[in-house]
Amino acid sequence: MSAPNPREVVTTKALSIWVAAVLVYIVAIAGRTSFGVAGLDAIDRFGVTASQIAVFTSVQLGVYAFAQIPTGLLIDRFGPRKLLVVGAIVMGVGQVLLGFTSSYWVAIAARVLIGAGDATAFLSVMRILPYWFPLHRTPMFTQVTVSLGQVGQFLSAVPFLWLLGYSGWTVAFVTLGAVGILIGVAAAVAVADSPEKLGILEPLSEQPGESSASVGKQLATVFRSPVAWQAFFIHYIGMLTPNVFIMLWGMPMMTQGMGITPIHAGWVLTAYTVFIILIGPLHGSISARARGTRDWTAIVFALIHIVGWFVFFAFGTGLASMLILIFVMAACTPSSNYGFDIVREFLDRKVVATATGLGNMGGFISAMVGAQIFGIILDHRGSAPDYGFGDFRVASLAVLAIWTIGIVGVIITHILRARSGGTRPPVKAIEED
Repeated sequence: MSAPNPREVVTTKALSIWVAAVLVYIVAIAGRTSFGVAGLDAIDRFGVTASQIAVFTSVQLGVYAFAQIPTGLLIDRFGPRKLLVVGAIVMGVGQVLLGFTSSYWVAIAARVLIGAGDATAFLSVMRILPYWFPLHRTPMFTQVTVSLGQVGQFLSAVPFLWLLGYSGWTVAFVTLGAVGILIGVAAAVAVADSPEKLGILEPLSEQPGESSASVGKQLATVFRSPVAWQAFFIHYIGMLTPNVFIMLWGMPMMTQGMGITPIHAGWVLTAYTVFIILIGPLHGSISARARGTRDWTAIVFALIHIVGWFVFFAFGTGLASMLILIFVMAACTPSSNYGFDIVREFLDRKVVATATGLGNMGGFISAMVGAQIFGIILDHRGSAPDYGFGDFRVASLAVLAIWTIGIVGVIITHILRARSGGTRPPVKAIEED
């Protein structure tokens, strides 16, 4: 009896490979968000201002964002497994270096490594999905992947924060780096690029890691595609505030601006993790049902998100209002992934990782700019680290301005897709579904 085809049914083998890849992604999220809970400690350790601390996040997000296209090209050419492993090791080395140094510029270099390593995790998992799962199941697995990735946020908000307070900066960051390296090595054994690589199916004419297209042709295909740019702007509007809040300014705002204890602030971030894990799969169902209107649906969620952000900074005062904002953020953020479903259904698989990389840049470029402007405004209004909630309220206006640009981008790319006739899935995608 032949083994079941993973592209027709969800198999145990596919699930085991996916779980192994997701573990690397979880550790990547933990590494990405760990600096957010250590922001005030970093100000003391490196003796810098808020805008200088924001450089840490801007550098990491910038490297992560601009590494997406090269990483996507490498994944399309060499396969996701190799990039997943190499990325985990590079990120782990960066965390260890950050743990040992007390030099601001060496720490910046460490964040460059962390951003570069982090860039491989999500794209690698997204590249694995269409090869190991039926196409009509991939929107759900995309959302579940992202939701489970938020366990990394829990790891940074609770055990990492506890270890930081109990054992200090060096032990906390070195431990996080060592765990990442170990999981990366384990993924080298447990992950496979495709069923063809394991002999489960007959080899395709072109498998992941065997792309024959030139780099120039791949880039031209992606950069000329309204589909890829729409994924960019959908991710831009969906991930802007979570990245700005979770990765840097949320913890300082709660503890310094609102007077919430570090323990309670950590549990607020944990609540975000729980909410998004529970809500994320619902967005998988929404995305699967809204194939022709994913862009408009993403805009609706962005507008709800903006209203929640505005109301909180206008009227929020304490822990209860903070929890409400966190719930709104968690309820709306998964819509940022709708663009990846569009890419997977409308573009050739030979450029899926590269196009997904362009899409994934959106939320991190917007956050990179937003976090830096946020820090500059705080420095202009207050004195580190004694910022009041009013200072954070004014800084939040910068985020609203950046948000508007992204919404306009989604609308423009919708028009361009309609004009190019790219609003219907390819025949092949429909047949596979």
